[in-house]
Amino acid sequence: MQHGSDGKAGPTAGLGSPSGPGSGTGTKTGTGTGTARTDRLCLLAALDDQTTDTDVLTAAAQHATAALGGFGAMGHLSASASRGLHLIASSGLPRAVTRNWEDIRITDSVAPARAFRTGEFAFASTANRPERNPSDPPHPSPAADVSARSAMAAVPLSGPDGPLGVLSVLLPVTDALSAEERTFLGEVARWAAERLRLAPPTPDTVSRTLLGTPPERAPGQGPGETSTEFEFEFDVQANEVVLDERLLDAIGIERETFDGRLSTFDDYVHPDDLPWVVGDVEQALRTRGRADSEYRVRRSDGTYAWVRFRGRAVSHRGSEPTRLVGTMSYTTETHAALESVGRALAHMSDGFLSVDRDGRIGFVNVAAERLFGRPRDLVGRSLWGVYVVRKVPLLEERSRRAVATGVPDGFEVPWPDTDRWYHLRLVPLADGLTLYITDVTERRLREAERAAAERAAAERAAFTTRLTRALAEATTTRDVTAAVAESVLPPLHATGLVILALGNERLDLVGSVGYPPALLDRLHGMPVVAATPLGEVLRTRAPKFIESPEDLVAGHPGPVDCPITEGKQAWAFLPLIVSGREIGVVVVSFDRPRHLTGDERSLLTVFGGQLAHTLERARQYDVATTRARDLQNALLPRALPSLPAITAAARYLPAGHGADIGGDWYDIIPLSGDRVALVIGDVMGHGMPEAATMGRLRTAVRTLSDLELPPDDVLTRLDDIVGELGEESFVTCLYGVYDPTTQILTYANAGHLPPVVAHRDGTASLLTFDPDPPLGIAAPPFGVHDVSLPDGSFVVLYTDGLVETPGLNIDKGLRHLTETVAAALADRDGPAREPDELCDAVTAALLPEHRRTTDDTALLVARTCSLSPGDIATWALPEDPTAAGQARHHVHEQFRIWHLGEELEMATELIVSELVGNVIRHATGPIQLRLLRSRTLICEVTDGSLTTPHIRHAHATDEGGRGLQLVAAMAQRWGTRYTLTGKCIWTEQALDA
Repeated sequence: MQHGSDGKAGPTAGLGSPSGPGSGTGTKTGTGTGTARTDRLCLLAALDDQTTDTDVLTAAAQHATAALGGFGAMGHLSASASRGLHLIASSGLPRAVTRNWEDIRITDSVAPARAFRTGEFAFASTANRPERNPSDPPHPSPAADVSARSAMAAVPLSGPDGPLGVLSVLLPVTDALSAEERTFLGEVARWAAERLRLAPPTPDTVSRTLLGTPPERAPGQGPGETSTEFEFEFDVQANEVVLDERLLDAIGIERETFDGRLSTFDDYVHPDDLPWVVGDVEQALRTRGRADSEYRVRRSDGTYAWVRFRGRAVSHRGSEPTRLVGTMSYTTETHAALESVGRALAHMSDGFLSVDRDGRIGFVNVAAERLFGRPRDLVGRSLWGVYVVRKVPLLEERSRRAVATGVPDGFEVPWPDTDRWYHLRLVPLADGLTLYITDVTERRLREAERAAAERAAAERAAFTTRLTRALAEATTTRDVTAAVAESVLPPLHATGLVILALGNERLDLVGSVGYPPALLDRLHGMPVVAATPLGEVLRTRAPKFIESPEDLVAGHPGPVDCPITEGKQAWAFLPLIVSGREIGVVVVSFDRPRHLTGDERSLLTVFGGQLAHTLERARQYDVATTRARDLQNALLPRALPSLPAITAAARYLPAGHGADIGGDWYDIIPLSGDRVALVIGDVMGHGMPEAATMGRLRTAVRTLSDLELPPDDVLTRLDDIVGELGEESFVTCLYGVYDPTTQILTYANAGHLPPVVAHRDGTASLLTFDPDPPLGIAAPPFGVHDVSLPDGSFVVLYTDGLVETPGLNIDKGLRHLTETVAAALADRDGPAREPDELCDAVTAALLPEHRRTTDDTALLVARTCSLSPGDIATWALPEDPTAAGQARHHVHEQFRIWHLGEELEMATELIVSELVGNVIRHATGPIQLRLLRSRTLICEVTDGSLTTPHIRHAHATDEGGRGLQLVAAMAQRWGTRYTLTGKCIWTEQALDA
């Protein structure tokens, strides 16, 4: 199905290759001296024995072309005696030329066909193209016309039973080859023929070796057994047939009734099959070739059995052959199965084609007829000759590659001259290729609709995220107006905004965008009139959308005293409701008539609800500021713990004058195994509720950390907590765990700013993984990221107040922060090598005294300190009772290496023995023991079970149940944490002074 010019290069590609078609036009210019040709034959003889048929023919074509000074060469193999020659490999010839030589009929007059028929050298002074099927589309090309002006020499690839194929060379001259050149070409052909018989059946082999039919199973044989083949001999002239008597028994023909005459055997052949069976035998005798047929034979009981015979013509002393000798095999069971499968394939909803090893169509089902044509027009034709196939992009190329590699392939293509899409599945088989064609047009339409919906949802989520962030950061009514103008108006292409607060049945102007001052003066203090859109929205507490001035008049036919509708063409009136009471109205307006979609109306409705709460919060801002600050200071860590894996420092800077505090917080939490949890978060918004929320979340984080949950699970639990706080609560949070044994920080991020990581060499960078949405609007699960932090690395966590200040947008702030950290650490002798000094350097650079900040700032700087490999010992233990003894032995040997005391050793051996024993009795493997020598001695036993151990009180008569009590008594601390593969039970003991 694939030849060398379209596939991979042969193993000798580049050795003596001609410079190209332009290397000579009138005389032969190949490197064809006697010595060079001998060297080429030596190179061919050295070719690896594991090369495929394609590689063998490609190598032969390359050396023949170079030695004879030809344009290129081709290698054809015979699929069967009746089907002709098929192109397997070529060298130096473009696709435009080789496509005309893919299939050659044996009866054709071209040089390759004559060489195959006669078994001798053939030469043609004009290399005319082989005959084509009149229904096949032509392939005109300037390159294809080269053959009409060139000569062609061809030699057969001789096999033991006749030619295997032909090697042909396209020459730029019209005179015949010299005797020496013909001898060389014959030697190359003999080498190729011998190597073809040696070629192994690899996936790259495209000759008969790979694509041959597997043996059938004879009656009574089990699956996997080799089918029995019975010898036969037909003598047409003597009218005799010699059959193995076992074959007669297998078929079901009584031995007594068979007289050994060929004419008698013909009577047993099914009448429908007899003509072409006789024709195959006659053709084999006439061409001195082979016959390979499968047909039905009548049993003695009148039923029919299937047999397959393979034979070759035999002659006596050069006379015309009259005998056919070979083997027969019983194939009835295989045919029954194939007929059942064929019926299913014929009527299945997907299109199905089967193609043999020569690329010819053998089966077309009903569904495929609609795409390719009627079976009687297709079966027996080359698939690549079907006009519609040539218009399907990449079908031929990918089909040939699938057969050559033995790897199935699948892809989707638009079907020619239709608006339909199909999925093509190419499955290479031992005897060819199958194509499954599935109509995926509807699926693609659904996917396109789903993608559009997902894009819309993403846009809504982005809109909500931007709006939520903007409103959370707004503190005063002026801030609220600016945030809405920036977050809401541009996405909706709105041009006007008015926010009105309700008090004493009057509307007071809070903020506006896009209206002239004179009109705003009329709005301020305007009484609420029920007959206006403003009064209607406040009365019904429902939003009102007016898409044009005509809709306004239709909804309010009388005189309308509503200045806010002047100068605009469409409006969205949204009530501001807080705690069941009306606090005002917000109006979004447009300069031209505007139809708002359902999604846009939903977003505006949600926006109205968020804005109402934001305004209410702004009113209470001043009252809540002082109390929230006091609460926040009380809830933040008073001092950071001293830990072996982390040296840390932190800063909390409240907002500047006139600004409310936020819900920023940070924390460092020690975990088992010397691991450390790093936490930073920001409750969106400002005021007492945010400070209280921060305190609740910090407490929740510490509680969840004690449960040894992974970062994504911690954020998932926090998201549940935030969801219970109300729809106005949104929180960003980053939670990470640093493991000093692996030097890896594993973290999850819910809408928080990315950390800055710096190394000892002074390089610093942002961890730019995309965060998940904030807590409260997130959709778990959260993404988890791993970052390598070698010993002495710095990780900087912060809130947005550090990098987003007036006059400094967040992108510039992030870049400034990264540059500041890098510059501070680049000075190896400077004080900023310590976390505390680095905190001072960062705050001095990004938040100088003269710069007014509008948000609180939390900053956490941690320097890592990894455990030395010499302080870590790990062993895998067997899942049998000997594991405890092995564990004690490992502990004893490791204590000798670490020079630890005997008392500690005895206690550790007891702990390890009890923990491993519990695993053997109550859990499953794999089992691992790990010792860590840090400020304390840490012992960890890991298994594959998720069952959590608990201390229980054993009765006086119980023989067991006291193991964990002993562990708890001997260790300072102990606990359990879950891992990706099970759980880990850990203990900590004080090291000897």
